[in-house]
Amino acid sequence: MSLPFLIFAICAILAVAGAILLIAAKEPIHSALALILVMISLAVLYLLLGAPFIAAVQIIVYAGAIMVLFVFVIMLLNMGVEERTNFSKLAKYAGVPLGVLLLFAIAHFLAHSSAGTAIANGAAGTASSSTRDLSTQLFQQYLFPFEATSILILVAVLGALVLARKE
Repeated sequence: MSLPFLIFAICAILAVAGAILLIAAKEPIHSALALILVMISLAVLYLLLGAPFIAAVQIIVYAGAIMVLFVFVIMLLNMGVEERTNFSKLAKYAGVPLGVLLLFAIAHFLAHSSAGTAIANGAAGTASSSTRDLSTQLFQQYLFPFEATSILILVAVLGALVLARKE
């Protein structure tokens, strides 16, 4: 058993356990912490795949900024224990079979499509880019969408502050 396989196994188990905890947690803050565990585990898996830029973005953007916003909203709204209703029990019993059915449908589509055979044969992802190439392209060719997204996020945060303000 090699070290990369051992790291993969540990991170895969942590990612799946974090996803289960994310769904099963009764407190919203516990769900947010479980989501951070999933995001960090995925970042390590990206590192194992040789994608350091995606791993860094995973930690900085998702585990960092987005989770800060989630925790900010949870604390701002003072959310407590989730209230269980009959509809949530129905969703629990109907959601699992529908989720399994969706998983099988996606697997069937991938097995019988040209994209699935390309992925299986290793033809997908033949164009490799370095982090330097990606960052150059992001800050030259896609600078306007990048800055527009940051302004939209800023407007959303300001909107949340205005809505949460007490009169």
